[in-house]
Amino acid sequence: MSIFTPIQQFADLATHQWLGIDASTYLGESVNFFIYDVIKIGLLMLLINAIVTVTEYYFPMEKVRNILTKRRLYGLDYLVAALLGVVTPFCSCSSIPLFIGFISAKIPLGVTFAFLISSPLINEASLYLFPSIFGLQVTLLYNLVGILIAMFGGMLIQKMNMEKYIRPEFLKFKSRKQVEAEYENAKVPFKDLLQLWRNQILEITKKVFPYILIGVAIGALIHGFVPESFIANYLSSKAWWTVPAAVLIGTPLYTNSIGVIPVVEALINKGVPMGTALAFMTASTTLSIPSGLMLAKLMKKELLIVFFGITIAGIIFMGYLFNTI
Repeated sequence: MSIFTPIQQFADLATHQWLGIDASTYLGESVNFFIYDVIKIGLLMLLINAIVTVTEYYFPMEKVRNILTKRRLYGLDYLVAALLGVVTPFCSCSSIPLFIGFISAKIPLGVTFAFLISSPLINEASLYLFPSIFGLQVTLLYNLVGILIAMFGGMLIQKMNMEKYIRPEFLKFKSRKQVEAEYENAKVPFKDLLQLWRNQILEITKKVFPYILIGVAIGALIHGFVPESFIANYLSSKAWWTVPAAVLIGTPLYTNSIGVIPVVEALINKGVPMGTALAFMTASTTLSIPSGLMLAKLMKKELLIVFFGITIAGIIFMGYLFNTI
């Protein structure tokens, strides 16, 4: 049972009983997907923003930054961020609230992007569903390659010094020192702290949530109305261009790691090469129109293009690699 199961049960109830939409129809799939993801991402955003806001106030993030930027960790910081992405059950949109938390906590940008790439790319599905479908060897190789892509992607973004392309309104959490200075270094009343935290949480959430609604609505339409057979017909060829084509087809789509696994298995059974099917899967879970819309609110187009470019290149490499084994 997933921690998101109650949300799925509510989405099923709202879609099929309250709205009376047949579960077997494309419309039923789209509406169910929309309700589920809007609630899930909204709750995650509120929870993570609350945790980061309170943590930022009490915890000296300067020390964390010093550890991650001034000491030679030989890539350990990127590995930790990538592994955190592995164990968090998030899709590309669901990982964005924690991404905001990393940014606002002033964690180095490259480390933050290592998490953003890893979280939807390597996840709980690749850990416990892959072995029964693709075997242990493919599972281990997929996870290893995914972690390496996330690490090297984060390192490359860090080397490019692209911090200036993060929109500054997402870097405004007040530290304890700043708040106490406003009270002339006196103890801040707890009710004032609650008000401060509430305002900061709502400010960030209100800026991003409209894009969540738009993005998830687009993703739900594509998720519900694009049939599996349409994808299989175009990707069953073993020509070199099928891997890039799989990424181009998968990128506009939006699905979660659990939901796409049966689709990938069906594609392979219909003759689509494994690497091509995995490229489609990773593109649809890691990159999507909904996540692009949300990220466009957080960063400028230069950084967004670099992120998509690095991730697409990594996914294409993964596709070709698995097509050779």
